[in-house]
Amino acid sequence: MNENLLLIAGGALAYLMGSFSSAVWIGKWFYNTDVRTQGSGNAGATNTIRVLGTKAGIIVMVLDIVKAWGAVMLASVFIGENHDASWLTNYKIVLGALAVLGHVFPVFTGFKGGKGVASLVGVILALYSPVIILIVLGWFALVFILFRYVSLASITASILFAILAIFVFHQQNTYLIILAALIAIFIPLTHHKNIRRLLKGEESKLSFRKKPKPAE
Repeated sequence: MNENLLLIAGGALAYLMGSFSSAVWIGKWFYNTDVRTQGSGNAGATNTIRVLGTKAGIIVMVLDIVKAWGAVMLASVFIGENHDASWLTNYKIVLGALAVLGHVFPVFTGFKGGKGVASLVGVILALYSPVIILIVLGWFALVFILFRYVSLASITASILFAILAIFVFHQQNTYLIILAALIAIFIPLTHHKNIRRLLKGEESKLSFRKKPKPAE
């Protein structure tokens, strides 16, 4: 197969992997519930926890992280041997971006997906230093424990991630620097409604509970 066609095929597969909306399918298959019709209407882990319970939400979160990580790892399968490490990294970034795009706008479920936080975690796991990831996850956990707002934890963690990657750990790859900056912009943008509710004091706090019984 022509190399360009192979690269395009890799991108298409990454998008399709991202388009697997685990929140929607798990809700429909095991709970006879479309999470997009309840709670915040978002097809992500947080709303899954609200609607279906903690166990289902954690499964959705893990699947969303893994699918994006897996999409990035496709790079070594679809890229030719004639390219250097920098080129490989850049192609991984493209695949990761397409996976997140698929998660937010999934072709299989009417282009109505999640906000991309868990998928971005998968991309970050595949591309950046584990130390940065541990610090950001620690910050996320701290903010969530203190305030119980997943949105606030996600927004602040995305900004902290960019600061760490660019200014503290001095990422050298230009495109990884750009990606870190875009993440710090993308996450707040996808949470613009949450930001308004936070400012008004109307944002819902997340509480963990047992899953409901599947609908008859």
